Amino acid sequence: MVKAVRFYETGGPEVLKVENVEVAAPGPGEARVRHSFIALNFIDTYFRAGRYALDLPNGLGSDAVGVVEAVGPDVTDIKPGDRVGYLIGPQGAYSEVRVMPAAVLIPLPDGISDRTAATLMMKGMTAQYLFRQVYPLHGGETILYHAAAGGVGLIACQWARALGVTMIGTVSTDEKAALAKANGCTHTIVTSRENIVQRVKELTDGKGVKVVYDSVGKDTLMDSLDCLQPRGSLISNGTSSGSVIVDSQLLASKGSIWMTRPAMFHYIHPRPHMLDMARELFDHVLAGRIVSEPQQEFALEDAADAHRALEGRKTVGSTILVP
Repeated sequence: MVKAVRFYETGGPEVLKVENVEVAAPGPGEARVRHSFIALNFIDTYFRAGRYALDLPNGLGSDAVGVVEAVGPDVTDIKPGDRVGYLIGPQGAYSEVRVMPAAVLIPLPDGISDRTAATLMMKGMTAQYLFRQVYPLHGGETILYHAAAGGVGLIACQWARALGVTMIGTVSTDEKAALAKANGCTHTIVTSRENIVQRVKELTDGKGVKVVYDSVGKDTLMDSLDCLQPRGSLISNGTSSGSVIVDSQLLASKGSIWMTRPAMFHYIHPRPHMLDMARELFDHVLAGRIVSEPQQEFALEDAADAHRALEGRKTVGSTILVP
C-alpha cells in the first residue's frame, strides 16, 4: 500500500483526501515510478474545482519526477533504475508510487537533480512551447508577460534573457518585482499600484508590444488587448482569474488581433518531439542560463494547504510536494 491523494467531489482544497492505495504491476507499455518530488501546478486547482472535467473519484496531478521501479512488456527505451520525469498522462501524480504510460516518461540527464527537475517538467516545458512554438521568439522582440514571478514566469524571465528578448512582466508586489528582475525580466509592472497599459505604452514609446502571454485571463484581458500593436498576438495560456470569452468583433476593433488558447497536449507530441523540447530546456539548465529550484515545499499529506497557498497568491516560483 502507498499513499495517494484522491478526491470524490469537486470543490475547495478540503475535498483532497490522503488514502492508502494498491499499485499494480506495470502492464504492456507501462512503467511503475516511485516519486521523489511532485510539482504543484495551477492547472491542478482547475481539475479539483471542476473547471476541467474529470471522472470521479480520481487522483490529481500530472507532473512529477522519480525512479523507474519496473517496466511492462514492450517497453524498450525506459528501464528500472532510470531517473525520469513527466508532465502529461492520466491524473494521479499526487502519490508515492504509480503506474504510468512509458511513452510519456522523459529521462533526466546527469547534472540535473530530481529536486530541480521537479520545477522543470510542466513549468519549463510550458516556457519552451510558449516561447519557441506558439509564438516563436528569436531575440530583439519586446513582450508583455503576465505573472512573471510565478513558477512558469521565473523560467520565462530567464529564457527571455537568454534569447535577447525585452520582457515586460506584471507582478502583484514589489517583492515579486525584485524576484522577476533578478531572474532576467527587463521591466516590471506592479499591478497593485501601476496601470498596465500606461506603463507598457511608456516603455514602448507608445507603440505597444507584438505579443502578450496572458495566464491570468478575465482580469487582464482588456489590458492585454490594449497593450498590443495592430495585428499583434494574444497568447491566452491560462485563466487563473476566470475564463475568457471574446467576441471576434472585439479582436477586430482592437487592431485585428490574433488570439490563441494553446494546450500543451497539442504541442508536445509525438514522443521524439517531446524529447527534443526537453533537450532544449535541459541544455539551458546545464549551461547555467536557467536556474530553477523550488521556492516552497509541502509534504504530500499537506496538499490541501499547498492549494490554499497557491490560490491565495502566497507563493512565488515553483512549489513541490514531497512524498
